[in-house]
Amino acid sequence: MIIITNGHLVDPKTAFDDRCDIIIKDGIIADILPTGEAVKNMPEASKDLRLIDASGLYVFPGFIDLHVHFREPGFEYKETIATGSRAAAKGGFTTVCPMPNTKPVIDSPEMVRWIVEKAKTDSVVHIVPVGSVTKGQLGEEVTDIEGMVKEGALAISEDGKSVMNSKVYEEAMKLAVKTDIAVLAHCEDKNLVGRGAANAGACADRLKVDGITNQVEDIIAARDILLAKQTGARLHLCHCSTKDSVMMVRLAKEDGLDVTAEVCPHHFTLCTDDIKEDDANFKMNPPLREREDMLALREGLVSGIMDTIATDHAPHSAQEKSRGFAGSPFGITGLETAFALSYTELVKKDGMRLTDLIKAMSLNPAEVLKIDKGCVAKGKAADICLAGLDEAYRIDIEESASKGKNSPFDGREVYGKIVMTIVDGKVVYTT
Repeated sequence: MIIITNGHLVDPKTAFDDRCDIIIKDGIIADILPTGEAVKNMPEASKDLRLIDASGLYVFPGFIDLHVHFREPGFEYKETIATGSRAAAKGGFTTVCPMPNTKPVIDSPEMVRWIVEKAKTDSVVHIVPVGSVTKGQLGEEVTDIEGMVKEGALAISEDGKSVMNSKVYEEAMKLAVKTDIAVLAHCEDKNLVGRGAANAGACADRLKVDGITNQVEDIIAARDILLAKQTGARLHLCHCSTKDSVMMVRLAKEDGLDVTAEVCPHHFTLCTDDIKEDDANFKMNPPLREREDMLALREGLVSGIMDTIATDHAPHSAQEKSRGFAGSPFGITGLETAFALSYTELVKKDGMRLTDLIKAMSLNPAEVLKIDKGCVAKGKAADICLAGLDEAYRIDIEESASKGKNSPFDGREVYGKIVMTIVDGKVVYTT
């Protein structure tokens, strides 16, 4: 049994925003009482009772990340389910969705089952498998989506690639409707991106690499929205990076479509102006865009047009990231820095309500997956994180629990430090 006392609970589903005591029994939230009541009525000292004094701390629903890369199987030198899950816990995340672009690809019921079983022994957080849209992510033949769903997949994605064959994608969307799962769309026109490595224009020219235009993302985002309109699929746009993506999501919502979208902290925190040298820690896909795109993404999150914040956590080895923009792979880590960056940039600087930020990191992603999470209330699973908001600190990437240290945020001053994460009533991380 755990009692969290004196903490300030912010729950976006129940609209609770006050200090309270939270009683956890057998992995479930047994009760929420006025501050001090749980301790006052606490039974006599028991061996299985843990009292957590959360004075000065905020209590949130555990965060849910719809978009991570844990690299296992096949690329364990970059990350594993074990190390990735510990990084997630350190960042306040209690549920994560690993993408299927592993080796082999998660493209069959058997591979989904492998992920589920591996998570049981290795992960300290909940793992929600995402199955590939096509076999081998080759874009040619739709996977056994129904079979993968039966084994535990709650979404499909071709992340890392786009399904360029619209007919194939339409077939997959129809099966997603039949099985009532979300389609997580990586929007990238492979024919336009070419060998691009950075945002097209002055940034790419300065780095002496091929550029990636906004249209690389926008054309596929528009196509996928139209396919979702035709099929009725629940479409979720991954790692949106352009101002026109925000505009298209707004129009889709106004049209009554079941379309949601995520933004990553690096895309609403950084822009091409921040790339001062040929440092591949600033290389990700989609790339950092112009300042006007970054500002549109921020406004999209603050206004609620953009639904969720996801990390696209993509660890690589130091050697791989040492080759500059031209020779390094895309991707940065993000699980342990996401909340602090989001709180600092969106709440403290842009005036986003704290409740809305927590909604974007917990309740909204839960609703995309249609899982009963993202809420701290009586009878719900005790997936919780605690954070201190008042003191500034500097990000130290070398202290990361992830194998990957590839981040552009090392040394950045932020607010919002996760101090404890609880999954199913078990403390899985504490400072």
